[in-house]
Amino acid sequence: RVFSLRDEFGAWDPRRQRPELWSLYNGRHAVGEHVRVFPLSNWTELDVWQYIEREHIELPEIYYAHRREVFKRDGMWLTAGQWGGPKDSERAETRLVRYRTVGDMSCTGAVDSHADTIEAVITEIAASRLTERGATRADDKMSEAAMEDRKREGYF
Repeated sequence: RVFSLRDEFGAWDPRRQRPELWSLYNGRHAVGEHVRVFPLSNWTELDVWQYIEREHIELPEIYYAHRREVFKRDGMWLTAGQWGGPKDSERAETRLVRYRTVGDMSCTGAVDSHADTIEAVITEIAASRLTERGATRADDKMSEAAMEDRKREGYF
């Protein structure tokens, strides 16, 4: 059976989602209530990359630093696309950047990076004081509820 936090009309209701604290999981739920399970939800970005290294998982090149044309907005390097591009006060430039999360480019920012191997990514993350979300989630810069709004609109 597939569990969902969407109502009968497909709308996501964030109030019905329980916290994703896997080690504190409470298996009780009310009739008609749905449960979404993410067993790795308490893993950090560093945990994920260390697992990738330990298990010798090959990744596509997109996860590593490349020269890309980007523009700066709200402290993040964004890539232009059909969703928009630099405003008159912003200029595009080619920089060596890496995406700390690979998602929709309309809401994902890049960071300056030379990390082109798993080992280099791990070293970079271990030294960073910025979280992946704090550094690269454009939605988080727009409003506190931007991601929830996307979910409600059917983005996920």
